[in-house]
Amino acid sequence: MSSTLSIKVNIAGRTYPLTIDRSEEESIRKAADAINKNIKDLQSNYAVRDMQDLIAMTSLQFSTDLLKQTKSVEQEQEQLEIIALDNEIKSFLNQ
Repeated sequence: MSSTLSIKVNIAGRTYPLTIDRSEEESIRKAADAINKNIKDLQSNYAVRDMQDLIAMTSLQFSTDLLKQTKSVEQEQEQLEIIALDNEIKSFLNQ
């Protein structure tokens, strides 16, 4: 049995055929839905009608959100490393 699947997703009124791993189907469909929802929100909130502009604005928003999340995760990891180093120093000083 093949672990790949052929699907079609609609993004901004265009259909894209994809061959994906079966385990990715749900997340890919959710991603396409999120893109379409964001485009629709931008259309209703701004006077932008050009689809290329709406897709670019959506890409920018999603990329910015991803970078913020990545930075947050990196900061969290750094904080854990600092705590671990602090504990090592305290342990060494208490010997």
